[in-house]
Amino acid sequence: MELSGLLPYVQIALSVLLIVAILLQRTGASLGGAFGADNFSTGFHTRRGFEKVLFNSTIVLGILFALSALAHLFIG
Repeated sequence: MELSGLLPYVQIALSVLLIVAILLQRTGASLGGAFGADNFSTGFHTRRGFEKVLFNSTIVLGILFALSALAHLFIG
């Protein structure tokens, strides 16, 4: 199978993994932060353990998805 035929399946898998990784992350901002309330105390914390792995994997998955989209644009 050619790369141009395989690339859409790779993009689908990456997009599903990216959606799951984003939905698993805990949100630090509350509704008051959207309306200008002081939300600085809850916004900054150190990521440890699984949260750090999930954060870094979300970044990697986003970069891989963007690169696969660019590859699909140039190949297809």
